Amino acid sequence: MTFKVDLNCDMGESFGAYQLGNDAEILDFVTSANIACGFHAGDPATMRKTVALALKKNVGIGAHPGLQDLVGFGRRNMAISPQEAYDLTVYQIGALSGFVQAEGGRLQHVKAHGALYNMAAKDAALSEAIAEAVYKVNPELILFGLSGSELMKAGEKIGLRTANEVFSDRTYQQDGTLTPRTQPNALITDPDTAISQVIRMVQENKVHTVQNQDIAIKAETICIHGDGITALEFAAAISKSLKEAEIEIAKVEEFM
Repeated sequence: MTFKVDLNCDMGESFGAYQLGNDAEILDFVTSANIACGFHAGDPATMRKTVALALKKNVGIGAHPGLQDLVGFGRRNMAISPQEAYDLTVYQIGALSGFVQAEGGRLQHVKAHGALYNMAAKDAALSEAIAEAVYKVNPELILFGLSGSELMKAGEKIGLRTANEVFSDRTYQQDGTLTPRTQPNALITDPDTAISQVIRMVQENKVHTVQNQDIAIKAETICIHGDGITALEFAAAISKSLKEAEIEIAKVEEFM
């Protein structure tokens, strides 16, 4: 049996003089890049540079809209309405699309960031608003979301292609959600453990939860984070391990 999976990374999260991540190097190992659009991180110059880098390395480009919270890096929940979720999603997709078009490229996908992503995973109304925003901007875009979440259901319902996303370095709860970062066991820091979790999710469609039970999961795109101290080394290791497990890494649009 042949397995194919997309490998994505959040990028373009520097802001002005503040540099974050190893974007240029990590782009050698991933197939899709989620580029910050200025609300939770990023700025016009960073967006332009990151888009140009991704195109140069033939990596699929995605808008990464987040809550308007630079100080909290978009990771703090905000009581926004579905209409506000729609508006901020359209706005940020539009901003990144401008740079993609100007550089001669094409937008592949949209992936919400941080708290917006996690809120939408559980909230059907927010999910429907985000999915509608993506669809109305461009119905050909692929919507990324937490595997099996409300956002995936909303995307399918409105007629978008969806990519169920799993996380290499996060632990899972019994309901399929990610363990909140506020909890001590939220992150997987051992590379071998993270890689083993990913390979099992792709090959067996299962993940072991913090409640010590397996749950079903669908892995079409894998998220790795590019802002950690060992992010580059981990990106190289997970790419190598997937290939050794005979799992093909490809841009999501090539097999969706």
